[in-house]
Amino acid sequence: MSNFPKIGIRPVIDGRPGVRDSLEAQTMNMAKSVKALFENTLRYPDGTPVQCIIAQSTIGRVPEAAACEDYFTRENVGVSVTVTPCWCYGTEVMDANPQRPKAIYGFNGTERPGAVYLAAALASYAQKGLPTFSVYGHDVRDIDDTDIPADVAQKLLIFAKAGLAAALMRGKSYLSMGGVAMGIGGSIVKDDFFKDYLGMRNEYIDMIEFDRRINKGIYDHEMFEKAYAWTRANCPEGKDYNPAEIQHSRAQKDDARQPETRRDGLLRGILRT
Repeated sequence: MSNFPKIGIRPVIDGRPGVRDSLEAQTMNMAKSVKALFENTLRYPDGTPVQCIIAQSTIGRVPEAAACEDYFTRENVGVSVTVTPCWCYGTEVMDANPQRPKAIYGFNGTERPGAVYLAAALASYAQKGLPTFSVYGHDVRDIDDTDIPADVAQKLLIFAKAGLAAALMRGKSYLSMGGVAMGIGGSIVKDDFFKDYLGMRNEYIDMIEFDRRINKGIYDHEMFEKAYAWTRANCPEGKDYNPAEIQHSRAQKDDARQPETRRDGLLRGILRT
């Protein structure tokens, strides 16, 4: 995978004439601070830094919200974070994309705090059936403070990690290997959950597929050798509590760890990944 979903940051603002101009710099600086937090902290599954983009302008009315949505669609934005230090026209500036995990960060400042907009917007999102994560700091900050408090950073990162996980899974397949294990309800695959909540499709194979791949050598041999060496070096073998007359011999135990045998649990674990 190379086209990973991006995090889109939406700086929303009070669109009233005579008020907006005084808030432009503060609002955009909030967005830049959140962008820096994500890019310096989060990584994609391949280890590369998470990519973030900011809307091309602050968002104070419907046309700007629509322009932001077009931009985010072109740039493959899978998660959005709306930031604001002030009151805004709630439903006019909201992210209405139903497929995108979203959060709102309302700045707790000495002037025009974002709490009122945050509460009003969350009510509108709930009314429209769009789950939205709420972020608000415990302590009041100076109006020109661009640092992100520790409690806010923690909330933003928790949301971003979960949102990116959902965005990365959307459109992918969940492969169910085997049936229900030991009657455990948690291993029952519910197609509707994957389809409606995660946007994933379901596929199924029987456990005999493991044997087929082992027998035919359909696995990453280099990865197996690396994992096997690590296991032997770091996972001491435990005591065999079976009665002596039914214990495997040393040769049998050693053989059960080789990649050409069907009993190799390590290889099965690699195939599952």
